[in-house]
Parts: sequence; structure tokens; C-alpha cells
Amino acid sequence: MDLSRVIAISGKPGLYRLVSQTRNGFVVEDLEKGKKISIASNYNVSLLENVAIYGVSQEFPLAEVFFRIYKKENGGETVDHKSSGAELRKYMEEVLPEYDDSRVYDSDLKKLFQWYNILHKNGLLNIDLAAVEAAMAAQQAEQNIEEAPAEEAKVEEKPKKKAPAKKTAKKDENAEEKPKKKAPAKKTAKKDKDAE
Repeated sequence: MDLSRVIAISGKPGLYRLVSQTRNGFVVEDLEKGKKISIASNYNVSLLENVAIYGVSQEFPLAEVFFRIYKKENGGETVDHKSSGAELRKYMEEVLPEYDDSRVYDSDLKKLFQWYNILHKNGLLNIDLAAVEAAMAAQQAEQNIEEAPAEEAKVEEKPKKKAPAKKTAKKDENAEEKPKKKAPAKKTAKKDKDAE
């Protein structure tokens, strides 16, 4: 599943594939209608690979959420995005129980399921379940290895540092002291002339 060229445009429904860049914006292809349109560079555009769903302890990339839906549906379409908010939340609990329901709104879930179905209809969700599960297992194992030494480091006591030796300035009895600087002489010549 490659989401690097799939974008959502704020204010426009559906998803678009980034075709090329122009001087003043982008040329995109509507995934549902197949029409190419030009959009100005001042539109708010989101790459799907940069979008994530809020979780309780972490954010979940959209690709991972799509993978979980794909796995639950055995490669088929998911729930209709026009379903009620309660139905969408119930479905989301089954797919991603760690999602933060206080920060993920019904409108976010509608977009999520609509986008999944659009990508599915266009054949952009070709996921090799075995390969992705193996990669996720390897990533989880790597993360566990990184966390284990960190926990051990917390348990070990740090060796106490020795206090640095105090330096005391000893004056050598034979050493000559530097003469103090004299203050510059004040000009009193004018005052002396005035006094005369």
C-alpha cells in the first residue's frame, strides 16, 4: 500500500492522486471520477502517509489503521461511511481499541472509512498480510529490545563521582606583588588660572 502520492484536499470530497507539479500548484486525479484537475498551491493538502489517528498513548499512522481494517474484512470493503456515529465508533473499537475516542470525532471516522473504501475500489490497498505482519513483529521485537536496556539502566546505580579537588591560591612569599594602577591625574590647570 503506497499512500505517498494520495492526497486529501481541504474543502473537496474524496481522494486524489498527485500527478504532477505545475508553476502555480498541482495536477491531481480524482480517484472516484478519474478526472484530472489543476489545484492552486494555496489549497490545504494532506498526504495520507502523513495522517495519523489519535491513540490513548500514541498516534497510529493511517497505513496501520487501513491494514487493521483490511485484515478484519479479509481484504473486502468496510462499513459505509454514512452509517451513524455510534456504529462507526463501535466498528473502530473492534479495529483499533487503543484509539482516543475523546479526540477522534465522528467526522474523522467518516473520512477514514470513506477513504478506505475509495482506496479499496481503486485497488490501492494491495496488502500482503504475511509480509506486513512479519514486519510489524520485527518492529515490535526491536522496540522491546530497545526498552529492555533502558529499564536495566534505571535499576543500576550510577557510580558516585569524586568531588573535584579544591584549588587554593597560595601566595608565594618571595613573589613580588604587582603595583596597583594609579588613577589618572585630574586636570586642574584651568582652575589654577582662574584662581590667579
